[in-house]
Amino acid sequence: MSDPAAEAPHVTAPPTWAIATAFVLIYLSWGTTYYVTGFSMQSLKMPPALYGGVRLLLAGTILLIYQRCRGQSLRISVGDFSRLLPVSVCLFLFGNLLINLGQGGDKMNSGLAAILIATTPLWIGLFGMCWPGGERLLWRGWLGLVVGFAGIIITMGPQLRDGFDIAQDYASLLVLGSAAAWAVGSLLSRQMAVQLPHLTSAGFQMILGGICQTALGTAIGEWPEMIARTNGQAVLAFTYLLIVGSLTGFVAFNWLLGHVSAAKVGTYAYVNPIIAVFIAWLMQETQITEALLAGIAVVLVGVYLVRSDHIASKEIELEPD
Repeated sequence: MSDPAAEAPHVTAPPTWAIATAFVLIYLSWGTTYYVTGFSMQSLKMPPALYGGVRLLLAGTILLIYQRCRGQSLRISVGDFSRLLPVSVCLFLFGNLLINLGQGGDKMNSGLAAILIATTPLWIGLFGMCWPGGERLLWRGWLGLVVGFAGIIITMGPQLRDGFDIAQDYASLLVLGSAAAWAVGSLLSRQMAVQLPHLTSAGFQMILGGICQTALGTAIGEWPEMIARTNGQAVLAFTYLLIVGSLTGFVAFNWLLGHVSAAKVGTYAYVNPIIAVFIAWLMQETQITEALLAGIAVVLVGVYLVRSDHIASKEIELEPD
């Protein structure tokens, strides 16, 4: 009998510089989009539903064209479509729309938005306990939830001390709602697995989410506002979010998943908010305060504990009886 390992085709590992470049692309592309989104929503006053919906439609279409050029089939079964639809609604209708609405608030800076979005793994851990077939939390997970949500309170401490501000608090709740929607969408995507490559699935999800957002924007009459406010700055910001945020980030993310461990790829959850806060400070959008630094550190510690708890629970489940 021949040795299967000997007959297996040799796969050359990518050079270190290529892996490093892919990580830099993820960190920078997803870490800088918070500022550009905030600029589009606050300074340019772009309509949140159409601005996000059209971008998702274009990004999804480009991803599918890219996949077709690589020889991938774009056929999708009725079953896969029915599974992708609710995931798309959670991730791109609620998740994307809520972050646009939240960053449209005059008192929501991009650094704070990034920190609040960084709580997504905490919501996944919290919701996952109640999810059918969800992962149980070990002590590290429970500690991570407490620490992570304490970090939110620390981060928002100054505004809490200043009393109730309906505009700022409402914007913060919208961004936290976006993180929660991404968590639900992530849990749904695990439960509703599809027989499609990652990028093909992402392309269809973006298109479905884009259709939903565009339909909503059309229904509430955003087109006149979209046309009237489209200028050179809006086009540049839109192009940046499309090419850098939606396309470069997803392609680099998918490529890395095929060459390094998911745990290493997941480090973007820790790096992105730090980059977003730095960009917000660099653009004089926010001040680096002790509360902000302490809050982001505590949130990231909580995220680490929850993520490492999930890894540990999987290892326990895989242990032989």
